[in-house]
Amino acid sequence: MAATNGSAPLAPALSRTYLTEYRVHEASGFDTKVFTKEKISIGGKDEWIVRGGRHLFSKLPEAFSGIKQIGVIGWGSQGPAQSQNLRDSLEGTGIKVKLGLRSETLKKGRHPCEDKGFTEASGTLGEMYDVIAESDLSILLISDAAQSENYEQIFKALKGGSYLGLSHGFLLGHLKSIGQTFPKDLNVIAVCPKGMGPSVRRLYEQGREVNGAGINCSFAVHQDVSGRSTDVALGWAVGLGSPVTFQTTLESEYKSDIFGERGILLGAVHGLCEGLFRYFVRNGVDKAEAYIRSVECITGPISKGISHTGLLSIYTNMSDADKKLFEKAYTAAYHPAMEILLECYEEVASGREIASVIDHSKRFRLYPIGKIDSTELWQVGDKVREARPATIPVDPVTAGMYLATMVAQCDLLMDAGHAYSEVANESIIEAVDSLNPYMAFKGVAYMVDNCSRTARLGSRKWAPRFDYLFEQQAFPKLADLSSAPIDAQLISDFRNHKIHSVMKVCADLRPPVDIVPHLTHLG
Repeated sequence: MAATNGSAPLAPALSRTYLTEYRVHEASGFDTKVFTKEKISIGGKDEWIVRGGRHLFSKLPEAFSGIKQIGVIGWGSQGPAQSQNLRDSLEGTGIKVKLGLRSETLKKGRHPCEDKGFTEASGTLGEMYDVIAESDLSILLISDAAQSENYEQIFKALKGGSYLGLSHGFLLGHLKSIGQTFPKDLNVIAVCPKGMGPSVRRLYEQGREVNGAGINCSFAVHQDVSGRSTDVALGWAVGLGSPVTFQTTLESEYKSDIFGERGILLGAVHGLCEGLFRYFVRNGVDKAEAYIRSVECITGPISKGISHTGLLSIYTNMSDADKKLFEKAYTAAYHPAMEILLECYEEVASGREIASVIDHSKRFRLYPIGKIDSTELWQVGDKVREARPATIPVDPVTAGMYLATMVAQCDLLMDAGHAYSEVANESIIEAVDSLNPYMAFKGVAYMVDNCSRTARLGSRKWAPRFDYLFEQQAFPKLADLSSAPIDAQLISDFRNHKIHSVMKVCADLRPPVDIVPHLTHLG
């Protein structure tokens, strides 16, 4: 947290002082009768995972025992991928996957889902409440705001003893904020892909050629009436093509997910890129070069380096002179980033950020979601990407500020009690493996606006906050690089950080296929 009143800056670990009220409870472990679970030691803690792969598709009928129909409700960011992946994985099992859409949507005429084989004539498309009522597992993928507006009617339509599936814990956060709970006769489970919908589908298709390709998922069992909810959730994850499925809780998932996309995954990286571009231009750098040293550097060599050899490698591979610049930038950025991240996490955990998303959604009729790529940075970027240089070096200032923000987010989530696998996924892996490639391909709007409405709104709200505080507190310290301070303790904390050993374990759990080569198929 940045010092703004002349006091000494807070040590990183003191963020936990402010998070006591909002600390999450760790998942208590799980048992599965269908799949093989595997223990991993990560950051000194034991966690349990399930490895996926197409060789496990034969186990899906057992995992979904008693389930005759899976209803996928909504056709947004995740709907196309999850409905098609599950349908393809369950082919020949007799388990139907049926898509549910709003009645007004069905009345508008031919829908894009029909081009993917979901039609009323085939019995695989229907009105959403009818599909919910007849399904044994209903996977709710309508927007978070729509869930909050329609949850009572959704609960009423669900069969007692059936499964309510969520790919995000937003609804739990909303219910908690208004003093409500899920109906006691429902099984409530979650499977949360660690990437946007188009990636979930594209990498699943790659899995036809490379077993284990896909997007990793987390899963949670929030309410288990049947005694079989764990196997149903794991079956869902395997059916989506998840190479590795981690355990979490629904509360931990929504806090880390909503917070993470406002932080380094979307909002913080957007705000940081805006500031870095102006910083380089102020210091006499050509605008095209400024774009390369900010956006292209983050989405190219920094993301690739982190993904394959870890955060620390970005620093250790530098020359001694560049290491000093990195340390100055890291020192300048860490506390301003932590100040905003603390506020953001508190807003999410308290329910205030969830209420903000709901309120904003109500204003769409007056003011729809606006553009975020009209600034000079992204206009320059359009031209740079047309003639992208073959090699892009790591700029030490960009690397220092980006990694400082990323590590600050990791520190906060660890202090708040989140599982280390979740910290790594929501702060690092999803950024470098799933999201940044989209910004590299077509810019910030293409990255952000392929995500959920909640993510899109959050990024737009918090990116300017990061931009402003970096501009006010970080860049002034870097105005004269020769005299910019270095916080030796912060650098020591970075060099010896637990996240490095966590990422070494996670690196072994990476899907065998990168998303980057396949982005051209999404344009």
